[in-house]
Formats: sequence, C-alpha cells, structure tokens
Amino acid sequence: MYNTLIDPKILHERLGHPGWSIIDCQYDLASKDAGRQAYLAEHLPGAVYADLHKALSSEPVTDCGRHPVPAREVLEERFSAMGISNHKQVVAYDNSGGGFAARLWWLLNYTGHARVAVLDGGLGAWKQAGFELEHNNHKHCARGSFKASINPRALVKLDEAQSVARLIDSREPERYAGEVEPIDPVAGHIPGAVNYYWKNNLDDEGRFLPPGRLRQALQEVYSDAKAEDVAFYCGSGVSACHNLLAATHAGYPLPRLYAGSWSEWCSNPERPIAVGME
Repeated sequence: MYNTLIDPKILHERLGHPGWSIIDCQYDLASKDAGRQAYLAEHLPGAVYADLHKALSSEPVTDCGRHPVPAREVLEERFSAMGISNHKQVVAYDNSGGGFAARLWWLLNYTGHARVAVLDGGLGAWKQAGFELEHNNHKHCARGSFKASINPRALVKLDEAQSVARLIDSREPERYAGEVEPIDPVAGHIPGAVNYYWKNNLDDEGRFLPPGRLRQALQEVYSDAKAEDVAFYCGSGVSACHNLLAATHAGYPLPRLYAGSWSEWCSNPERPIAVGME
C-alpha cells in the first residue's frame, strides 16, 4: 500500500492494473477551466480528471471558505464516479508540485481511505522519465463503489480555530504577514498562527524533500505542541493539505485541517486579524 508519495517508476509498472485508480488534479486558481484543458492536452494513461472546484469542493457544510469540504454522501458519489472503490490504490497528481493533488489525498484520508498517494514530482517528473501520455478525453471509467468513514476530528471548525495548540498558516510569508493579498478581501493572518509555506516541502525539481529533512523543518514550527494537536490552514483549505501530506510522509500523525481557512475567517470584519511575522 502507498499512502503518502509514489515514485513515477513504480506507478509506471502498475499502469492498467484493475486495482489502481489514477486521478488527474491539474488546476489553475486564476483560470477555472485551465486545469481541464491541460488534462485534455496531456495526461497519464487511464487518468480520470477531478476538478478542484467541481469535484473536490461543494456547497458549504463544515465550513464557508472558498472551497468547502463536501458532505459525506457527495464524496461517496463523486469518488465512485471517478472509478474509486474502497479496495483500490489511488494515485493523485497535478502539475503544481502536488498542491492540488494533496487535496484529493486529504479528502480520501478524511473519508477513511488510506490507500492513496501523490505522484512525487507530478506530471513533470512523469514526462522527464520519458513515460507515455494520453491526449484528449479519456474514455468513461467504470464506476467504483466507495463508502466513506468520516473522521470528524480531522477538521477544525471556525469556532475552534484559535483554541488549537498550534495553528500553522501554509500561505506565502508575504500573504501571512499581510503585505499582499491577491485573492481575499482582507490581508493578514489568524492571531496566534505561525507560518510554514507549503512550497518549502519541495526541492528545486518539484519533488518532496526526504522525510528526515521534512521532519526537521516541521519540528521547528511544531515547537512544543503535541503532533496530534497541530492544525494547518491556508487561503481556502487546499494548499494546507500539502503540509498535511508532508507531515505524514515525515512520520508525524495526520495533522488537523481548518478547511474554511483565511477565506472564511476574514469574511467577518468583526474577527480579529494579525499582520507581520510572528
């Protein structure tokens, strides 16, 4: 079973295996259709496309951020439509260092499915290895049968956000500090949160750092908090999942996610905000 990362060579050896599902999560926050167009242009053989907005987010249930976590029955239906069943090994990938694929990785973990890994290096590493690609839309996949077992503690709700032992903001340091804010109406961060930018998990080639280096970096930001009491957030509950994946790959227990994130927190002008680096 692969439950954090998988190397392109290993995945290539298992192409076409009936017990495996490959999910393409390419997306572009600046252009909602760009991810699907990129998928149509080139994707891994047999890969099914999962749109961040349409497939990996839904109407607000647990949170009111930009990309709310779908309800259990919605996730069951969508995962089944992707060809995912509870016995299958799932591999997610994108062309963004795993920033969107990690969202699917986390959603499956949230629903009790540990057989899921992110392709280390994503589409770029696959192409660099010289492996084959498909073009245009893949034929309709056989429907899976997925039943969720939700872990409610995996989520931090709005009223809990400031009471967790260690709250970590996954956005760029400039956004955390309130120096810039390209998406949300208010700049800054949740008071008490510290910063750990999700792209710090990657090397210059877009691959995850070795577990030991990830653990050392995260140990500093965890400080003296118990690992099971650490929670991450970002702008809308997407890139924070990359840090959850990195922490798990480093050997820590799966951290909690404040899925509403900054987009939910800053939507009410009465909530406090902080600026600068803590």
